[in-house]
Amino acid sequence: MEKHPRVGLGVYILKDNKVLLGKRIGEHGKGFWSAPGGHLEFGETWEDCATRETLEEAGIKIKNIRFAGLTNDIHESEDKHYITIAMVADYDSGEVEIMEPEKCEKWEWFFWGNLPSLLFLPMQNLLKQNFDPFAFR
Repeated sequence: MEKHPRVGLGVYILKDNKVLLGKRIGEHGKGFWSAPGGHLEFGETWEDCATRETLEEAGIKIKNIRFAGLTNDIHESEDKHYITIAMVADYDSGEVEIMEPEKCEKWEWFFWGNLPSLLFLPMQNLLKQNFDPFAFR
């Protein structure tokens, strides 16, 4: 079987000068903090994917969704390769909940200058590009 990169998408949600991150517990990226997100489905727009994944994973609605960047993420230890689309959105409504307890241990809001130490590879690669979600306001 030939291997091909997959397309992932992460949503950096802004609220009260903080960004929402979840601590992953699934096999892919276990123990690392990441933005809500997942796989882009066939025929889906990036904005629709961001909206769907945020609601599926954290139970909240977002607005003002915009493109923020791309990363080429080779997860060597997991033998996976992703092109990851970074989107930025503003919090709209709802209470953050753990909607997929098999994938996420907890959600927390972080100041961008005070992020947790174990960041998921796409986020590490965005930071190497000097990514700042608050620059997209």
